[in-house]
Amino acid sequence: MDLIPKPDQVVAAAGNVAHTLLYGGLADLRPMPRTLIDDGELREVYHYRPVAGVPRTGDPVLLVTPLAAPSLCFDLRRDCSLVEHLVTQGRPTYLLEYGQVSFKNRSLGMEHWVDEVLPEAVRVVSEHAGGRGVHLVGWSLGGIFTLLVAADRQDLPIASITVVGSPVDVTKVPLVAPVRPLLNLTQGRGVITRAYRALGGVPTPLVNWAFTAASAQKVLTKPLAVLTHLDDTDYLAQMEAVSRFMSNMTAYPGRTFGQLYHRFVKGNALATGHMEIGDRTVDLAAISVPTLVFAGNTDGIAPLPAVRAVVPLLTGSPQVRFEVVPGGHLGMLTGRAARSTTWTAIDEWVDEWSRGPLPAKPSASSIGSNPSRRYGSASSRSLGGR
Repeated sequence: MDLIPKPDQVVAAAGNVAHTLLYGGLADLRPMPRTLIDDGELREVYHYRPVAGVPRTGDPVLLVTPLAAPSLCFDLRRDCSLVEHLVTQGRPTYLLEYGQVSFKNRSLGMEHWVDEVLPEAVRVVSEHAGGRGVHLVGWSLGGIFTLLVAADRQDLPIASITVVGSPVDVTKVPLVAPVRPLLNLTQGRGVITRAYRALGGVPTPLVNWAFTAASAQKVLTKPLAVLTHLDDTDYLAQMEAVSRFMSNMTAYPGRTFGQLYHRFVKGNALATGHMEIGDRTVDLAAISVPTLVFAGNTDGIAPLPAVRAVVPLLTGSPQVRFEVVPGGHLGMLTGRAARSTTWTAIDEWVDEWSRGPLPAKPSASSIGSNPSRRYGSASSRSLGGR
């Protein structure tokens, strides 16, 4: 709104206030219809129902949810939902989520997701889609899991991977970097270690607090933002949807959080391109499928340098594309600007690497027609300040 609102702005603002008071909000929060096609321990695989009259086209997309965050990240609200966008184009669309984590899951480590959950989801989706290759799209920690599985499991029918806001070099994360030397002084006997072991993980309230703390500036300025955008229905609806997302965080299993804490935060292990999973070492250089990497230009949780660090590690990928898009950690995935940036790039990427039914797992040399690596568009470099 203008400092001195125009008559039409006053009318729009009054309408938004009235609608909120009468109906409880402005956002259309109806989820896209979906069907459960597979489940297991902390594994739920959903197929989104096709839109009537829209022909199915291309290979399936499997959306990989991070731990602790709800799958609402992919289906935030109508008119600002990546799921809705994909389904209305006729794209076979699937989702992997994990359900509620409880104390009984405290012994599950990262290998549960890398060895069982995600590989089984890929197999199920490929079979459900008629034997086609699967395009994985992972956000945040979901992107880390996607990278590890693609590197570890050459036998899976993966057509391409897309990682969105996944920090690989934790030393480049300003929220973490200043305290990492102090964490390493404890040698595994610090307060954090004792706490998550005693609690069996990181409970939901602490996850909510951490995510809110990472977005403290936006939280503090929210009342002013609402007031200055009182006439903007789409803006207010987005804020409502984001608030619902943040109120639906879930817990981390104890052992998984311990591995993330010690290996990622303290050890920064993935920045070397290697990660110990179970009884073996997973090497990101073994990824042999095309890889698209997104970074948000205002992301404080996974800033540009932390995400870009993965690019030189993907030496086995036939094509690596790095794109900088507008938005913070959630906004780059499902913000209003994502509709014409992130989503468009995903569309182009999946179309480029869709190949139809797979008679067998292709060799690395047959996956891509362009083995040269490129690092993003001119607009992407501009957003990155390069």
